Amino acid sequence: MKKGTFTLIKNEALVSDLHRLTFAGDASAVTRPGMFAEVEIPGYFLRRPFSVADASENSLTLAVRIRGEGTAALTGAETGARFDILTGLGNGFDLDCAFERPLLIGGGSGVPALYMACRELIARGAKPIAALGFNSAAESFYVSDFAALGAETVVYTADGSLGRRGVVTDALLDFDYSYVYACGAVPMLQIIDHEAKSGAQFSLEARMGCGFGACMGCTIETANGPRRVCKDGPVFRKGEILW
Repeated sequence: MKKGTFTLIKNEALVSDLHRLTFAGDASAVTRPGMFAEVEIPGYFLRRPFSVADASENSLTLAVRIRGEGTAALTGAETGARFDILTGLGNGFDLDCAFERPLLIGGGSGVPALYMACRELIARGAKPIAALGFNSAAESFYVSDFAALGAETVVYTADGSLGRRGVVTDALLDFDYSYVYACGAVPMLQIIDHEAKSGAQFSLEARMGCGFGACMGCTIETANGPRRVCKDGPVFRKGEILW
C-alpha cells in the first residue's frame, strides 16, 4: 500500500453516469491487475474504493460510476485537481493460471477492472476473449478499448441492441476457454462459479470502511472462514466464496 498525491489529467464521460479518470502520480504500488485504489474526496469523510482500470509507474486510471454525492463530486472535478489516493490495495488477479485462451467476463461497472488484465495477458502471449455485458448499446463502454488491445471482443446486451442478445454469462457456452477472470454483479459471479468449465477468479465489489483490513466492515464468508474483501480480496477463486 502506498499513499500519494495524484493530479487529475483527464476526465472522460464514457456514458451518462460513468467517467474514466486518469491521474498522474506514483502508481508503482499497483503490481498486478485486479488491485484497487481508495480516493479521498474533499468534503467527504470516507475514502471511496475503485478498481484500477489501468496503471503504469507514473499514471493511474479509474472508471467511476456516479452513485451518490461523493462520486458525483469526483467525476465533476476539473483537470489539475489534486487528490490523496491509496494505491496497491488488494491481492489482484493471478495471471499464471490463464494458459492460452482465457475468457474475461465483465458485466457493467465490472468491465474496466478487466482491462489491465487483458493487456497483460496479451503481452504474455495469451489470446484472451473479452466478453462484455450491458443492458443496451447506450450503456456500453470500453468495447473499442478491448478490441484495440487485440482481444477477441464480444458484446452481449439484454435488448440485443449491440452484439449478441443475451446475458454475458452465455459466453461460458459460446466459447472454448482455458480459464475465467470476471468482475460484475454478484448474480453474474454466482453463475460463473457454478457453471465455468475451468478454474476462475472473481473480483468482488464491496462497501468498505478503511480499505486495508483494519475495520472488518467488508468481511464475507468463504470456504476458508471469514475473509475481508479489501485485505484478502478483492479477488477470490472459484469454489471459495459461500454465496
